[in-house]
Amino acid sequence: MKQDMISSKALRMTFLTIAVLIMVGIWLSGFNPVHWLLYLPAGFLAFAALTGICPGLIINKILLRKNLARENN
Repeated sequence: MKQDMISSKALRMTFLTIAVLIMVGIWLSGFNPVHWLLYLPAGFLAFAALTGICPGLIINKILLRKNLARENN
C-alpha cells in the first residue's frame, strides 16, 4: 500500500483540479442527464488528491500484473 502513495503535492493538486473540472462540467450539463459512470473518475481523482492513495494506480497495477502473467505462460 505504501508504494501506491502519491508523495508529490503538485500531482495531488493536479488530481484535485481535474476532479473539480469534471464536476463543474457535470454541474453545467445538469446532474440528471449525466450518466453515473462519469462520477467515478472525479471521485477517484478527488480521493487520490485528498488521501494520497491513487485507486487508478492500484487498479492498473492489478490489471497489468494479470495480463503480464497471462502473456508469460
